[in-house]
Amino acid sequence: MTLPASDRQLVENALVEDFGLRIGRAMGWPPTAGRTSGVLMLSEKPLTLAQLQAALGASKGSVSEMTRLLMVNGVVERTKNPGSRQFVYRWRDDAWLGCLQHQVTATRELLELAESAQERGKHLAAEQRGRLRQMRDYYVFMTEQLEALLAEYSHRVRTDSVHHAE
Repeated sequence: MTLPASDRQLVENALVEDFGLRIGRAMGWPPTAGRTSGVLMLSEKPLTLAQLQAALGASKGSVSEMTRLLMVNGVVERTKNPGSRQFVYRWRDDAWLGCLQHQVTATRELLELAESAQERGKHLAAEQRGRLRQMRDYYVFMTEQLEALLAEYSHRVRTDSVHHAE
């Protein structure tokens, strides 16, 4: 059952506000980033910066900063339509893979920091060395787990896309 356009718009607006509150809070993002993700996820077509500004009631600088944050987090991409000089932003088709890949990459970077810190701190007091070892152990564990999740989720996405294509 398809809702009338006015009802669909009410549902979309409520979802965007919910994204602003929940994603913003869960990810440690400003609410505008969550709302931006909601607008782009629900949009049927890529949006320009000006269209996003209008949809969010936000400044150009704020929208630019939020789209950059979403691109870094792997869920939004910026492209140009053929023959256009203007960039458009769209929710990635593989956004959840992009999001998980971002988490893997960030965790690997923190593992590298932990390994470096453990090496550089090998002459520190036992308590400090212990904290550095715990940090490294944590990031080894998290990297292994996230990489396994990424491999499993990637496989699931590929399998699902084959089944949906049939």
